[in-house]
Amino acid sequence: MTRRQPRAGPDGVPEVEVSAAMRQAWRQAAAGQHAQAVAWMARAARMASGDRTVRFAQAAVLLGAGQAMQAAQAVEQLMAGQEFRTGLKLLVLALCGAGAWSRAAAALDRFFGRYGFEPDLHRAAVLICQHTGQPGWCALDPDGVLHWGALPVRALPEIRLDGQPCPAQPGGSTPLPPHWRHGREIVVRHAGTVLLGGRPDRATLCATLGAMWPDDHGLAGWALMPACPDRRPVLHLIDARGRRALTLRRGKVGRQDSAAGPGLPVWTFHVPWPAMASAGSVRVVRPDGQDLIGSPLPIGLPAARPVFPAMRGRGTAPVRVPPCAPRCRVVIPVYADRAATLACLDSVLASLVAPAHATTEVMVVDDATPDPDLARALDALAGQGRIVLRRHARNQGYPAAVCTALADAAGCDVVLLNSDTLVAPGWLEEMRHVAYARADTGTVSPLSNDATILTWPDPARPAPLVGGLAAVRRLMAAARRANGGQDVEIPTAHGFCMFIRHDCLRQTGPFRPELFGRGYGEENDFCMRARLGGWRHQAAVGAFVGHVGGVSFASARADLLRRNIWILNRLFPGYDALVAAHIAADPLRAARHRLSVLVWCRGTVAAGLAGAVLLVSHGEGGGVARVVRARARLWLAAGRLPVVLDPTPEGFVLRDGRPDADWPDLHFAWPAQEAALVALLRALGVGQIEIHHQLGHDARARALCQVLALPYEYYVHDYAGLCPRVTLVGPAGRYCGEPDAAGCAACVGVLGSVVGERDVTRLRHDTARELAGARRVIVPSAEVALRLGRYFPHVTPHMQALEDDGPALSLPQFAARDATPAATGLPPRNERCRVVIVGGIGLEKGYAIVLAAATDARARDLPLEFVVVGHTADDAALLETGRVFITGHYDEADGLALVRGCAGDVGLMPALWPETWCFTLTLLWRAGLRAVAFDIGTIAQRIRATGRGACVPLGLPVHQLNTFLLSYAQAGHDVARPACS
Repeated sequence: MTRRQPRAGPDGVPEVEVSAAMRQAWRQAAAGQHAQAVAWMARAARMASGDRTVRFAQAAVLLGAGQAMQAAQAVEQLMAGQEFRTGLKLLVLALCGAGAWSRAAAALDRFFGRYGFEPDLHRAAVLICQHTGQPGWCALDPDGVLHWGALPVRALPEIRLDGQPCPAQPGGSTPLPPHWRHGREIVVRHAGTVLLGGRPDRATLCATLGAMWPDDHGLAGWALMPACPDRRPVLHLIDARGRRALTLRRGKVGRQDSAAGPGLPVWTFHVPWPAMASAGSVRVVRPDGQDLIGSPLPIGLPAARPVFPAMRGRGTAPVRVPPCAPRCRVVIPVYADRAATLACLDSVLASLVAPAHATTEVMVVDDATPDPDLARALDALAGQGRIVLRRHARNQGYPAAVCTALADAAGCDVVLLNSDTLVAPGWLEEMRHVAYARADTGTVSPLSNDATILTWPDPARPAPLVGGLAAVRRLMAAARRANGGQDVEIPTAHGFCMFIRHDCLRQTGPFRPELFGRGYGEENDFCMRARLGGWRHQAAVGAFVGHVGGVSFASARADLLRRNIWILNRLFPGYDALVAAHIAADPLRAARHRLSVLVWCRGTVAAGLAGAVLLVSHGEGGGVARVVRARARLWLAAGRLPVVLDPTPEGFVLRDGRPDADWPDLHFAWPAQEAALVALLRALGVGQIEIHHQLGHDARARALCQVLALPYEYYVHDYAGLCPRVTLVGPAGRYCGEPDAAGCAACVGVLGSVVGERDVTRLRHDTARELAGARRVIVPSAEVALRLGRYFPHVTPHMQALEDDGPALSLPQFAARDATPAATGLPPRNERCRVVIVGGIGLEKGYAIVLAAATDARARDLPLEFVVVGHTADDAALLETGRVFITGHYDEADGLALVRGCAGDVGLMPALWPETWCFTLTLLWRAGLRAVAFDIGTIAQRIRATGRGACVPLGLPVHQLNTFLLSYAQAGHDVARPACS
């Protein structure tokens, strides 16, 4: 058993391969080969599981293939994050095809109400009315024409516009009066019952979405009418030169999903800088006069000094919090998401307990919330005296809401807090302590789960807030214990939670909504102005505040960021460089690490585990990772914490081996952090070590084990301890025959070393010493024990099979009673014999054999084809033969269903080296397939021992292999083994 073949992840497959699979799917669908189309699109989806465009195309292909309910489920999952017109249309058709008429009626009602008339849904609408007993349907198009159908003969709908009757005309459609766009409500009934689509959403039907932002060459943007995406929107640009219409063209905006749907075009525009006034501001407005997101944009901004004060060291003289600390105002702007907002307020009010916070007030700025229940809840809190409430008559955005709160904040320290945060006791005390620990501290921000440079445990991977307020309380307490009172300078505060000292606020001035509009970047602008005034910005690493993150502006976030980062860099040349330098230096690393270590230690105590075991692995996945996971489950069942040690270029990473672990990974440099790592492992109670693999560790893992001086068991998963190439495969691309030391040295000279050590003699000497020191050397089979014994005769291995090959796997009875269903989305059966191959098929796994076999089958027109459940070293070459289908990467949990769904005749294990085990062999057996393999290694030993397949000589010519596969599959039982020629 060896490590997984290197490959791109399921979302890292080259686009050309994904596109090729999609094109093949569309060709098959156009030719009426719908089952094949489904299989090819499923391949594309496995290769690009995170691509919404591929997932939408897959739903469409499923519908075309008659798999209506699967199509409906696929598009519902796709629209869980963002609904779009074409997706809802496909959902209506899919639900009709599946006979889910009540669900189809609800989807159709939503479609007609939000997106208006669609001729392609006319027939579906009639069928839905017939099957659900609805009196009829209606839909309003963006031009104000109301269409209807499925009413009784000569019946007309009852139309009311703002309560006033509007006569309907015969013929199935009626133009509404021109003022329909400005009305409050349209209702269409028949015999007193509202029709499907009978409450059109006027605002959505007339809406024009869009955004604008600056780039190096001018003003760019996009627009779309969701109810009529093919219609060119009307936009006007307004600057000091006047008002003029914009020219829009069909296009796509970067790689992000458009408002039209995944991968679908919108309408784009670009205005060069010379075509606009060079001063003032520029606006892009819709027909109703409202600005697009990002408008207005200030241009001709005066730049501040490009040089910022250098980041300081730790030597700045501290000051003390004044005996009479200034009043503190916690400011929470709110707009929507009632549940999150009220949860935030509850956590804040619970954390500010008198008398320590007698001078602290909570001010909520209601930025014209559209939620009446939220407005009433805020009124109630204000009536109880628990908050100070200020309210905007119209929505003005976050910067304006902050300015409302700062208008009378002279002399107050201010804390700006997002309404999607959660706080725990001690958060404000810790931030205030840091704010007054140094004379020139202007702002303070805490650590969080999602706060860019302040993110814990990894700034590169912000994470959702898991565990709610209870988790925030645990992390706040841990942060204070690990880092209490400590601070680290940062280039800018983070507006999700930002303490501003009163004197810094007085000198710097308020936020600037005239520049930053709805938000994003306004706190960075404040911090840069403060920095130019001599103030510094600190992270309170002893405080932790939970943050949902990214909710405020949803899909507009990327567009607003582009706009406002441009403004920041125009105002403050060097801003990007300042932040980049901080990220590169990462001065918060030590504080994050201390918090992570404490979380580990407290978690171990809370879990009630009696000590720990260290599992040394290579972090490469594959069979080794599978065994390590299994061993971790066994240790956990025994009451021990499994701790996995993987390599990094600098040292090690510790991972919690529990399947549901929520602790962060811990990184340790070696040897710089040797003492800290050893201390932690001893604190966790590590009393035993299992060495599963040392690939990537160089000599570091060996050195760590020597320092720990604990008993260890050595697991043999491949031949990395005796072969620098790991797999005993030589320059010819197949089993090397295990030559003498000179032959091995010649091989390494040609191919290089995978394990790092090029000297074969030294490698085997080090392995012999490790094996001799092990409490037990564990091998998966007698074949491995025999081979190992030839090199290390002093070792007495302990055999421990990785799976049970006993009678429970007998064929075909096992497959018949296995409850796992077969997967769909695989090529349908034909008259050919189907050979199934499973796994990542690289060179050592027999890629060349598979390619040669497929080429021979095509050349001789044999009734033979191959399905690879997994991926290969070169999918394109295999697919080109026309005799191979490749599913793409699959998850371990899906493997059995996929193999069973292949409906194969026989399995093939084409590996050319003596594998030490093979989980995919068991997978073939569980799916009810016998396996054919070369007579080498543990695979052959298992097949002979169980009788669940046949072994052929290594080196068998490929034409003989194909002939054998055909005869073996057709006979359904063992046949005479062919001789090599």
